[in-house]
This record gives sequence, C-alpha cells and structure tokens, in this order.
Amino acid sequence: MSAPDPPAGLPPFAEALRLWARIGLLSFGGPAGQIALMHRELVEQRRWVSERRFLHALNFCTLLPGPEAMQLATYLGWLLHGVKGGLAAGILFIAPGAAVMLALSFLYVELGAWPPAAALFQGLAAAVVVLVLQALLRLSRRALNGMPARAVALLAFAALTLFGLPFPLVVLAALAAGFLLHRHFAAAAPAAGAGGASVIDSTLAADPSRWVRLAPAARRAGLVCLALWVWPTALLLAEGGLFADIAWLFSKLAVVTFGGAYAVLAYVAQEAVEGYGWLSAEQMLAGLGLAETTPGPLILVLQFVGFLAGYAAGGTWAGVAAGLLTLWVTFLPCFAWIFLGAPHVERLHDAPRLSGALAAVTAAVVGVVANLALWFALRLFFAEVGPSALALGLPVVESLRWQVLPLLALSALLLFGLGAGVGATLGGAALGGLLLFAAGG
Repeated sequence: MSAPDPPAGLPPFAEALRLWARIGLLSFGGPAGQIALMHRELVEQRRWVSERRFLHALNFCTLLPGPEAMQLATYLGWLLHGVKGGLAAGILFIAPGAAVMLALSFLYVELGAWPPAAALFQGLAAAVVVLVLQALLRLSRRALNGMPARAVALLAFAALTLFGLPFPLVVLAALAAGFLLHRHFAAAAPAAGAGGASVIDSTLAADPSRWVRLAPAARRAGLVCLALWVWPTALLLAEGGLFADIAWLFSKLAVVTFGGAYAVLAYVAQEAVEGYGWLSAEQMLAGLGLAETTPGPLILVLQFVGFLAGYAAGGTWAGVAAGLLTLWVTFLPCFAWIFLGAPHVERLHDAPRLSGALAAVTAAVVGVVANLALWFALRLFFAEVGPSALALGLPVVESLRWQVLPLLALSALLLFGLGAGVGATLGGAALGGLLLFAAGG
C-alpha cells in the first residue's frame, strides 16, 4: 500500500513544542538512541521531515563540533519553524537532562564518600568502561573503511597513548589530511531512502522562496549566539581564576570536539583530570555513569565536571554557578553553528573535500575513543597508575582492585551477552556493586 498523503501545511508551533518536550524527556541511550527516536517521531510517524532531508541534516550536524543529536534537533526545529523552532527544540533537548544532572551532581558530592554510595558508583564506573567499548566497536564498523582510515585511527591512538599529543592537534591533523586527500577518505553518500513526500517537501513545493526568508533571521540568531558566548568568556578571562579556566576549557571543547561525546571525554580527561586536577579519574567515570542515566546529550557530563570544580573551590553555590557556566559555553556555540550553517547545508553537504575531511576525522575518533577506553580501564582496575615512558602511564600491579573484575564481567554479560539496554546495564552494575559491598567486598 502507498503511504497516505502528508498533512497539508506545517504543524502548529504548539504541537511541535509538545513533541520536542517529549523527545527531551525520552532521549535516553546516547546519540544513537536519540537520533533513532527523532527519526521515528518526525520521519516515520508524523512525516514532518522526509528521509532524505533527515539524512541531509544529520550529515551536516556530523560535520560540526559538539553533540550531533542536540544539533540535529535544533536543525530540524529550524527547518519546521525557523529560529524559534530551532531554539525550542535545542533547549528542550538539553533542559530535562541538565536539571537531573544538577541534582545528581549535588547528591554525588554529598553522598559519594558514603561506602554504599561509593560501591554503587563503582558499579556504574565498571558499566561505563563496557559502554565505551561498545561505542568503540560500533564506530569502528562504520568509520574504518579502507587502509587510509585505519592508518589514521592507528596514528591517532599512538599520538595520544605514546606521545601525549593534545587532542585538538590530533583532530586538526586528521581534518587537514582528509581535506587534502579527500579522494582517499570520502565515503559513499547514504541512500536517500523512500517514504514519499513530507510536510516540508510539500511546503517547499508550494513556497520555494521560504529558505530565502528564513536565512537572514538564522544568520542574526547565529551571530547573537556567538556574541553571548564570546563576550562573557572574554570578561571572565580578563578576571582570571577558576571560572575563567572553566570558560576557556569548555569554549575550546565547543570548537575542536568533532566526533561526538566520547571523543569529547578524551579531551576532558586530558585537561580536567590531569591538567587542572578538578576531579579524579574515578569521579570522571562516576559522572559519565550519571550522564548515561539522564535524558539529553551525553555531553552533560561536562556539567558534572564543572559542578565538581566549583564545589571544591567554593561549596554548593559555586558548584551550581560553575555547572551553569559550563552549560552556557558548551551549548551556545552549538546553536550558533546550526543557525549560521543551516541556510547553506546543501552546498556544504555536496562538497567532496568536506566529506573527505569528515571521514578522516571520524576515523581519528576511533583512535581517540580507543585511547579513552584504555585510560578509563587502567584507572578503574588499579588504584595507582604511575608515570612511565608512555603518556598513558603504567599501572602499579599491587594496586589492583579485584572487586572491579566481577562488576566488569556482569556489565559485559548484560550488554553484550543478554542484549540489555544502557539503563538496564547501568542499573544491574550499580546493584552488583551494592551486593558486593553487602557481601564484604
């Protein structure tokens, strides 16, 4: 049977607002699950957006630094209702998870040293290592097509693990290689897919000049977002101190972190843990576990990092302020990239050099995530990781945490053996940590 005709005209803004709120509340499971949720709601069920335009938007968002799922929501909101639609979609995608993460961050600093809570967080940390491994396997299957891509991934891993090169330098080198050697990296374009006409297709067929009218407002909104990001950051940098460091670090993240949330974590681990000393590797793992349990982008773990940095310096209110500042400098650039780039998405999408650059960066991210998995695993299994010729460090064998091994095995069984979802894996590992504590482990 052929698909029914799409509804006439764009959906009312109030109806779209309800849908974006629903997506924001249900967007668990990391970027893959969040993108699948948006596809089901907007393409399959409501047919507001066609398969081809959805893939076009996704490809564009993958080109950008920052969380691709949040940026995809912003782009699709703009596609439907202009700037107000993009702002509504992006903010509602972030807000529920940010509120939950703020509460969880407070509970963590108040209860994290309590032995049962510490056991629960250790279970979460074991599950996170397995989740990062799963992300690495998925990304490898998608990104490592051909010897050039495999070589870039291996070089990125070696640059971080053996030589400790800065994460932005690794990403920028891959970007340049893919841009210059694009014929060796550019992946085949995805199929447009079937599914018939959508609301947007029908609207554009009836009003071809709609893009022309939307573009000026989008550019203005993008410039305003840039000003609201750069101006406070510049003022804080002039003052110096902790909040200047937070604004500077997470502003850099907003510019150079291609490849999704797990690639961001490699840079955070390098800077916030080892550089600034705001939190330990164990706390970083606990924060990532908490972020996995909340709706919204996984990059909300950065809010946890900012909160702990502020809390250590000045207590609860400093933690809240630092967490909010982290959100501000992390997500405002994401809105700017979409509003400034969306009117030109067709031209950007068809550029072969940019496609090659994206493919090379994605390959490098495989090496980055592999380095991250190894970094986390060493610091989970061993209480001490000493300096060595390797930038990653070598563990002190006598400091092995034996209780982590059954928790890691349980997490792997749930995720890979039984096919449990992210929530069930985290919950099972946390329960395992509590049971191990109750048994005297």
